[in-house]
Amino acid sequence: MAAPQIITVGVTEHGNSAELVTLCGADLLDRRRIDLTRNLPTHPHHHEGSWAVGRYRDSPWAREISLPDAIKLVHKVRKAAARGATGALQQLAAAVPQPVCAIAIRLCPELPASVEDCIADNRAQTVADSVMYRRALAAAAEARGWQVYWYERDRVYEEAAAALGDAELQPALRAMGRVCGPPWRAAHKLAAAAALAASVEIQRR
Repeated sequence: MAAPQIITVGVTEHGNSAELVTLCGADLLDRRRIDLTRNLPTHPHHHEGSWAVGRYRDSPWAREISLPDAIKLVHKVRKAAARGATGALQQLAAAVPQPVCAIAIRLCPELPASVEDCIADNRAQTVADSVMYRRALAAAAEARGWQVYWYERDRVYEEAAAALGDAELQPALRAMGRVCGPPWRAAHKLAAAAALAASVEIQRR
């Protein structure tokens, strides 16, 4: 009996938007770009939070904002991202023919526990917004019963090759691009590789 086909989603995020590539094995089922928030600041830790503590105040786009207001803004954007992620994954699930098994999201670095501490930490404030959006997608996926596979960007192509074989990975990625048509950029290929890597991990469990 043939092994069941596994449907996986790979994610490449950029700010509050993300490219989602959905595969069944090496066959492309869906490619879409989503925006997790609308009409809100996209980097409240990095921009508004930094301005609140005096960082980047000489930037021409900086504006006055208090630290409490910056923290409130982060929580507002976080809630909006959670709603956006839930809606986006619901639409994706409705568009593919079988249930999704897993979603592959870039591994998040460790961050301070509180919003205020993330803003205060110079390293954390540069990545906290991206982590916020990735976590929103992970929580929405888990709520749907999808497994979350955290991938490392530097290793994901090697892991994807384990699904197809080294000689077959790049031709497979090119074939996916021909199926969906342009654009088929590096972000899409990375998301596809992440989806393939997730399928390998699921079959190992």
